[in-house]
Amino acid sequence: MTPDIILVSLSLFTWGVGEGMFFYFQPIYLQQLGASPLEIGSILGAAGLAMTVAHIPAGYLSDRLGRRPMVWIAWSCGILSAWLMALARTLPAFVTGLLFYSLTAFVSSPLFSYVTAARGKLPVGRATTLVSAMFNLGAVIGPLLGGSIGDRFGLKIVYLIAACIFILSLIILLFMHAQPRDYHDPQNPPLNLLSNPRYLSFLGVSFLAMSVMYLPQPLTPNFLQNERDLSLGMIGRLGSAGGLGNALLNLALGQLNARLGFLLGQVSVGLFALLLWRGEGVLWYAIGYFLLGGFRAARMLAFAHVRPLVHQAQMGLAYGITETVNSLAVAIAPPLAGFLYEQKPVLVYPVSLGLIVLSLLVFIIFAPRGPLTTQSPKATVH
Repeated sequence: MTPDIILVSLSLFTWGVGEGMFFYFQPIYLQQLGASPLEIGSILGAAGLAMTVAHIPAGYLSDRLGRRPMVWIAWSCGILSAWLMALARTLPAFVTGLLFYSLTAFVSSPLFSYVTAARGKLPVGRATTLVSAMFNLGAVIGPLLGGSIGDRFGLKIVYLIAACIFILSLIILLFMHAQPRDYHDPQNPPLNLLSNPRYLSFLGVSFLAMSVMYLPQPLTPNFLQNERDLSLGMIGRLGSAGGLGNALLNLALGQLNARLGFLLGQVSVGLFALLLWRGEGVLWYAIGYFLLGGFRAARMLAFAHVRPLVHQAQMGLAYGITETVNSLAVAIAPPLAGFLYEQKPVLVYPVSLGLIVLSLLVFIIFAPRGPLTTQSPKATVH
């Protein structure tokens, strides 16, 4: 691994600890602040929608201004929004912080284009899943801490501690090196992204996959607490199993061909839905949470699909559009999950399972296949 990949990995590990402390408890804290299941789904959907807003501008700016400045800006905004959530005393104030935190998801396109350029001899899929695995290793520790602290002192304290941890993550990241910006030959410009049929085809396939894989996730903590009588501490331990699954499945699926890894990621989430639906007991739920790691692995492998379809000078923008599409999927799923939960709490799982099977068929038929090539950049400017 290159030094920059190591720095990014350490910073992401630290951030994973902090985010993991509260991520799995967001729906429960919203419930404590007075939100109904449908309102929770709508709020989380709005958070997902907020994620879609900044990806394309961030990707464009990372191509023009550089990836490192955009990463630093995203980390700083994440810290500020974490403090807004930590200090909020009412539901509207907390939602404001949550939406601002969701906006910082724009870091994906500059961060993973930075990782792609800094990966050395690693394949793109392996590099992106590796750094994502480090984030998720941190997310193994975070839920354990968050659940334990939440049971003893309340979830508000969890947010305060997480906000402090985020500052350490930024300090580590300040040592990353700048990268040259990539340019194409003006006499031989690359194909416009919106005129690139293979790229557009993959966007459609990815949107469907991310939508149906995210559907069973948003209200599962509420389901486990309200319908299965699990404590915050136990839900935190399940979250840690999920973090471990995220890390190990990122590493395992990242070793495979990107197409096969993406398929297996969907299968893993389908098994999560099946186990939450039919499983009885914490062990089955823990296995389900472990398999949920296929979602994050598939999302990282989306970059491996996209990279060969576009010119290197378009990488940041292409990654930004891809993340916009995937984040829009995350925005659409929670309100539907909230609607299904209000009809019957367990209903979301069989519905999700059926839709994942459909998504697998669509991916097999329509996802780009075979060797993927693109033009090389003609010049670089430091």
